Amino acid sequence: MKHFKFYNREDILSITRIRRFETKLGERISTISPDGEWLENLQRSKARYVLIGIPEDIGVKANYGIGGTDTAWLSFLTSFLNIQSNDFFSGDDILLLGQFDFGDIKYLIENNAYGPEELIDAYRHAVNMIDEQVENVVKVIAALKKIPIIIGGGHNNAYPIIKGVAKGLHKADMLPLSQINVINLDAHADFRNAEGRHSGNAFRYASEDGYLGKYAIIGLHENYISQNILMDIHNDPFIDYISYEEIFIHERKNFIQAVAHSTGFTEDTYTGIELDLDCIENVLSSAVSPAGLTPLHARQFVTFVAQDTKVAYLHICEGATQLSDGRKNESTGKLMSYLVSDFVKGASTD
Repeated sequence: MKHFKFYNREDILSITRIRRFETKLGERISTISPDGEWLENLQRSKARYVLIGIPEDIGVKANYGIGGTDTAWLSFLTSFLNIQSNDFFSGDDILLLGQFDFGDIKYLIENNAYGPEELIDAYRHAVNMIDEQVENVVKVIAALKKIPIIIGGGHNNAYPIIKGVAKGLHKADMLPLSQINVINLDAHADFRNAEGRHSGNAFRYASEDGYLGKYAIIGLHENYISQNILMDIHNDPFIDYISYEEIFIHERKNFIQAVAHSTGFTEDTYTGIELDLDCIENVLSSAVSPAGLTPLHARQFVTFVAQDTKVAYLHICEGATQLSDGRKNESTGKLMSYLVSDFVKGASTD
């Protein structure tokens, strides 16, 4: 696989801070040898969760967004591998497969003399290439009845993840149709028109192509959904949403009630968990919000949904440690690390 780097034991230990009398997660999670047939090596693994990174910002830029979502993966991994392995969370059930690297595609696009609209078209064409490669890897993981944990990257990757997981579960005879449900904690619906692939229309493509069953959105910001998308959502019985304003301004439901409503809406089949970090107040992301959820809300969401659904995957996206406009926040990776550990703890109680 041209754009995928498999991690080995040495890669993990190089960023794990070993300390006497302690055991870190990096000392416990597993890898596979890429030698020979990696699918067979993955199949032999007893790990239930497979962790992969997609550090790219091509999909965000294709949506006229601020780049930088390619910076969060290494920060996350450094934090995650240095969690204490203990009775609460040992890491024994996690396999770190590796990461995608689309740097060569980004370099070719950004070092050619494109006009503004030609540049957008080039980014959107590149997203199609990313889609295919992400789908292929995720499909293999799901077909082996393992749960992918994917750290992005832009929200464009939700489409190939949904498609790959749905196809993989169908191949594993766990789904009668190649279709899964999704719950998305997000300030935006990401249901823009199918105008070419980018970070704002992953769920539109997944729906139109028949891979997305029911779609629930929690925390949608009323100021940032266009009227035409709002009408599409209202007219689709397979889409449910509750806005941030309904929960926190008008207090029609509290946060946990909103999450419980969404798990009830999607409970009929396997459900993917999407978490866009731009919904969390002041977290560095492609669309930073001064008004949003707290990290505690995000942790409660991941835990509750992991416990209350037939989990298909976890996808955390849109975070950054440095944006292309120069803004920095090194804590983003640590927050993502909390969220992944919360997810595994929650899903492991089923």
